[in-house]
Amino acid sequence: MTPAEQSGPPVARRDPVVRELHGVSRVDDYAWLRDTSSPDVLDHLAAERAWYETATGHSRSLVETLAAEMSSRVPPVDRSVAWRRLRCSYYTQTRAGSEYDQLLRVCHGSEGDLTTNSVAAEPIGDGSSGTPEVLLDPDSLAEAATEQGGYVDLGVREVSPDERWLAYSYDTTGDEVYRLRFRDLMLGEDLHEVVPRSYYTGAWSADSTVFFYTVHDDAYRPHQVWRHTLGTPVDDDVCVLEEADERFNLEVALSRRGDLVLITTYSRDTSEVWLVDANDPTSPARCVAPRRTGIEYDVEPARIDGVDRLLVLTNDGATEFRVMIAAKPDEGHTGWATLIAENSAERLHRVDAFADALVVTLRREGSPRLRVMPLDGRAAFNLTPSMPAGRIALGRNELWETATVTVVEESYTHPPAWYDVDLRTGKRTPRHRKDVPRHDPFAYVTERRMVVGADRTRIPVTITRRRDTPLDGTAPALMWGYGAYESCDDPEFDPALPSLLDRGVVYVHTHVRGGGEAGRHWWLDGRMQHKQHTFDDHISIADDLADAGLIDPDRIATRGLSAGGLLQAVVFTQRPDRWRAVVAEVPFVDVVTTMLDPTVPLTINEWDEWGDPRRPEDLAWMLAYSPYDNPPPAGGRPDLLVTGAVHDPRVMVSEPAKWVAALRASDPEWSPRCLFRCETGAGAHTGPSGRYAHLRYEAEVYAWVLERLGV
Repeated sequence: MTPAEQSGPPVARRDPVVRELHGVSRVDDYAWLRDTSSPDVLDHLAAERAWYETATGHSRSLVETLAAEMSSRVPPVDRSVAWRRLRCSYYTQTRAGSEYDQLLRVCHGSEGDLTTNSVAAEPIGDGSSGTPEVLLDPDSLAEAATEQGGYVDLGVREVSPDERWLAYSYDTTGDEVYRLRFRDLMLGEDLHEVVPRSYYTGAWSADSTVFFYTVHDDAYRPHQVWRHTLGTPVDDDVCVLEEADERFNLEVALSRRGDLVLITTYSRDTSEVWLVDANDPTSPARCVAPRRTGIEYDVEPARIDGVDRLLVLTNDGATEFRVMIAAKPDEGHTGWATLIAENSAERLHRVDAFADALVVTLRREGSPRLRVMPLDGRAAFNLTPSMPAGRIALGRNELWETATVTVVEESYTHPPAWYDVDLRTGKRTPRHRKDVPRHDPFAYVTERRMVVGADRTRIPVTITRRRDTPLDGTAPALMWGYGAYESCDDPEFDPALPSLLDRGVVYVHTHVRGGGEAGRHWWLDGRMQHKQHTFDDHISIADDLADAGLIDPDRIATRGLSAGGLLQAVVFTQRPDRWRAVVAEVPFVDVVTTMLDPTVPLTINEWDEWGDPRRPEDLAWMLAYSPYDNPPPAGGRPDLLVTGAVHDPRVMVSEPAKWVAALRASDPEWSPRCLFRCETGAGAHTGPSGRYAHLRYEAEVYAWVLERLGV
């Protein structure tokens, strides 16, 4: 059925499945929608997409206008800041009209022994004497995947220490199964061997002959680290480490000095690190310290006072983390000494070691900052965002011996700006500011506000608007929230957002409990049995801003993705009267059913975030908020836009599909105001992969929101 032929939303058939657990009986009328190999399911999802296209057809002119505006803020040629290696400098660049970033390099004139037949590119104009060379062009991978919709997403993209080889992986469907290949950068050709199934992280041996990579199981858990020797069949690859505990994931990385391969195995609240000598890649992995439940640690190799050391960032005896120093892997932790003590007002997130300084990434008072600690005895100094409610972070810094590090800062309305920081003096030298056409960052204002929540907790919120949009109760608002996994959801520049702000909409970013913006305790107070705090915080912010006369109380929309989609689904359920419109993107809504099925991707290692419904007490709190189990009363519901993707491995498409079907059945009169934008072709958890395709998607969402806000 074409969109023009469809006159109403599809009606899913009811096929009840009764589930009993701990004396609780639950009826699932739409369990059949889980089988995406079924023609009936695919037909239903196609009908949902057709109804979405029909119901939004009148908005196409607005969508085109918004997409054109957003695209006009994207530089035709968009180049990143280069990161330097010993022989070459590397950068990414998107050509005019292309969707994806190419990987390029410029080799330094003093290294005449490294030549390449890779494709030449335009000079980068930064004073480099070499000729830019294209090493990898994802657009060509997307073109080769046209049968899957031209989708491509890169996993690893690692240049070897000798800078001759490139290990890269790519996914052409959105299901996060990555093919791993190896390219000879001297010849510009791929080797014949292909690893058919790999995941996101990888690391080279010191001699550039061996590559370590991760593999995930059927539940999408990276559970093994393998090593591949260049020029050999992948069937000869060797498993280096396997994680048997299904709560844990594996990742692998190379130390900045290039002497150690670090393998980290981690759950939501416990971790363990293993080391492999990168100069002897076939040597056995050594455990830094055996795991202990509830204890997390990360390792950063360093050289302190001329001696090799391991810096250990850990919550052992420190809720907000501290940095310990260890001489070597230590089975009993007895040789560890405190280098940076815990400060309850600061959450330490990572430590990066360089030859002459340490750089600590931390948060204080809800904001990110960097602390540089020179190793020559000079005083430490802090780097903070220069703009209100901005983000600051280390850029890509791969050299161990360096006098400066690259730092980037940005906000919702200020494009990224990179500068080099002297590790001894703190002097900042500007390197590059992203050039955004047709955009004046000073036409907007961003401010941080604290709201008192339902339990008297102070909740941070970031408010962004045009400078000439008043906060007097007349302007509509779009809220955004996430609040899970201790994720720090800091503002980043978004070329789509000005199209909302320029139409007089106030953008409200809620930093609710469950996230990590205010420290480790902020996460602990918004997970498991405390998850309701996440939803209460979001509602409290909406109520506060409306009651204070800052935004129009009758024109508030709210939006979120994945765990943020769950947030939107719950506030839709618990306070339908508060919202004019709700956007729940790939929402995790059938909480109990999903967490009961260990075969579902990510379920087992999510028990420490949401709870394990096999325990009666966990089931009780999960059922209390699960959107699929708690439809709001018929009548008085806001308009609802839900998204999903057939190939999404993180939130099964059946979750939003079932929720939409159940909501429509429980309120037939409201049913046409509930739309399900289902991606039935190639598409990922976070939406389209190309830069223009993603902006087109944003234009669709914004058009839907703006119409409902009466803008």
